[in-house]
Amino acid sequence: MSIKLRLTFMSFLQFFVWGAWLITIGTYCINGKGWTFPQFGAIFSTLAIASMIMPALVGIVADKWMNAERLYGLLHILYGIVLFMVPGVDDPAVLFYYILAAMLCYMPTIALSNAVAYTILKNNQYNVVKVFPPIRVWGTIGFIVAMWVTNLTGSKANGNQFYIAAVLAIILGLYSFTLPKCPPQKTIAKDASIIEQLGLNAFKLFGTYKMALFFLFSMLLGGALQLTNMYGDAYVDSFKEIPMYADSLVVKYSTIVISISQISETLFILAIPFFLKRFGIKKVMLISLFAWVLRFGLFSFGNPADGLWMIILSNIVYGMAFDFFNISGSLFVETTTDSKIRSSAQGLFMMMSNGVGAFLGTIISSWAIGKYYILPNGQTNWQGAWLAFAIYALVVALLFGLLFRHKHNPADVESVSH
Repeated sequence: MSIKLRLTFMSFLQFFVWGAWLITIGTYCINGKGWTFPQFGAIFSTLAIASMIMPALVGIVADKWMNAERLYGLLHILYGIVLFMVPGVDDPAVLFYYILAAMLCYMPTIALSNAVAYTILKNNQYNVVKVFPPIRVWGTIGFIVAMWVTNLTGSKANGNQFYIAAVLAIILGLYSFTLPKCPPQKTIAKDASIIEQLGLNAFKLFGTYKMALFFLFSMLLGGALQLTNMYGDAYVDSFKEIPMYADSLVVKYSTIVISISQISETLFILAIPFFLKRFGIKKVMLISLFAWVLRFGLFSFGNPADGLWMIILSNIVYGMAFDFFNISGSLFVETTTDSKIRSSAQGLFMMMSNGVGAFLGTIISSWAIGKYYILPNGQTNWQGAWLAFAIYALVVALLFGLLFRHKHNPADVESVSH
């Protein structure tokens, strides 16, 4: 098996073992178990907690002491073992700790999988810039296939989704031990302080108004990033409570419908170079923010019958909403920070959006739905909840457009390619 094919298989499984349950855990907890929104919000917040803690720590271990492919394999095996235990947990307070343990193992493997692929490709004289993107695309395909498998096996509202992920995670862990060796690179200076090792020196960027404002908006947008992953499938699945939609194929195959979001994400990545060169970094970020308004607003008024086009269009818009800010934001950091702290600054951007922002969005949104959007009959007022999210995204978009100043420099985006 060629190196590229082996790394493609790794990338496919890397995201398969996440996609098998990430989109459907809301259906499992809310519609399947009948747990409250705040209880589910606490469980889902473990993704953000792990994102803030683990990548930097695991990065230090891989850089100093342990082969990256072995550390990667070990984490996936531990992740799989924890997932095997999840279906036996009936207390949401206890499940919080199980999912937290799983996420502490899984979240750092996303960066590790990239590091392993980069190292192996470079050691085999491949052009990483050209060869890696097609390999990474198979990760998204793996995520989509996992969603379909979970839905088609009837596992979206029961514990089998975790068994599916667990089996493949352990297989991936064992498989990674057969990959070419990726020894510690020892890129971190021996005399580096703990602040430098953890990438915390980038926090000094908060002393600059423009950068502080950018990171603030990254956090505010981060509050919206995971909302449709949290609630999207549970929302479409909940239409089964309405007699006229109970037998709808859209409801039965809700996870497959939601997977349009991931397909859209893959396609919009290809359009990013055009949009960046045509409109510049700020306008692309602004387009992303207004796309979130559409994402939530269309969900608010959609249904599985005459409103199906809104649900589908919302899923298509997701690709623009998610990709445009993440990539243009990363490019903004790349072109406006000193090379000495650039990697740390990128880590800070991810921490503010996918860490702090996602954590706050998860906790606050689940509290708000539980307090204000539960109807007297116990059903969820999804229309009101999605509309509230749309208004939030609109306010953030308008404030960003008014307050954030960045002049478009075509040279900044010349190197951006498919």
